Amino acid sequence: MTDADGRPLTLGAVILTMGNRPEELRALLDSVAKQEGDPIRVVVVGNGAPLPELPDGVRTVELPENLGIPGGRNVGIEAFGPGGREVDVLLFLDDDGLLPNTDTAELVRQAFAADPKLGIVSFRIADPVTGATQRRHVPRLRASDPMRSSRVTTFLGGANAVRTKVFQEVGGLPDEFFYAHEETDLAWRALDAGWMIDYRSDMVLHHPTTLPSRHAVYHRMVARNRVWLARRNLPLPLIPLYLGVWLLLTLLRRPSRPALRAWMGGFKEGWTTPCGPRRPMKWRTVWRLTRLGRPPVI
Repeated sequence: MTDADGRPLTLGAVILTMGNRPEELRALLDSVAKQEGDPIRVVVVGNGAPLPELPDGVRTVELPENLGIPGGRNVGIEAFGPGGREVDVLLFLDDDGLLPNTDTAELVRQAFAADPKLGIVSFRIADPVTGATQRRHVPRLRASDPMRSSRVTTFLGGANAVRTKVFQEVGGLPDEFFYAHEETDLAWRALDAGWMIDYRSDMVLHHPTTLPSRHAVYHRMVARNRVWLARRNLPLPLIPLYLGVWLLLTLLRRPSRPALRAWMGGFKEGWTTPCGPRRPMKWRTVWRLTRLGRPPVI
């Protein structure tokens, strides 16, 4: 597949690891190497952890401390030059994931070559044993049918492909988020710049079924970053509406007392700490999000 200039699209891959899943990492790298078409250039970022021995040709970056998921992935982007400009598209893959099909890279090339305004593609995550896709892994409100591909307004952080022109135009992931909602922050900025996002059920990453709450900081960071997301990106009238809806939804889900305490602490932290630069989206982007099925109030 070629770009608008007739040049073959080049792919890179960023894999972030804490160094605690060497066997899964090696299996993922093997699945990337087996992809059809031109070889994918790969960088593995050790996020505050030493890396195991890796195959020849894999670039490596060992960070002295854990920068969080967005910070670590941003380092991986810059390993391909400013804004990732050495390649046309970057795949972001969880280190315990696996590409079960050998044509995924070719599907990515075809998708981006066919649509010059396509900025991001979100893959379908499926459990390797059951084949099931968790509802939370379908990035839209109508998530009952994970086999239906569609335009969407956000994407999955560890199973996606991003045109590097997006990073060069709107910047990378928000380092300060550390964990949670960094994808939506980038997605909103990309949509505001005119890019589109697709969820593709035929682009599959195998990943064991897990719960996000396994992370000790989950409830605090989800709440804090939700506030930061709104403060950074939404027009002023929508900020209280968006956050009020999420506060109500959180209470309706009846979290445990410790979880609710952590969530409320994070919610307060989101208001009292710096959130990074504020660049409110245009009202036409609000309308675009609404037409895509997810107005930025939920």
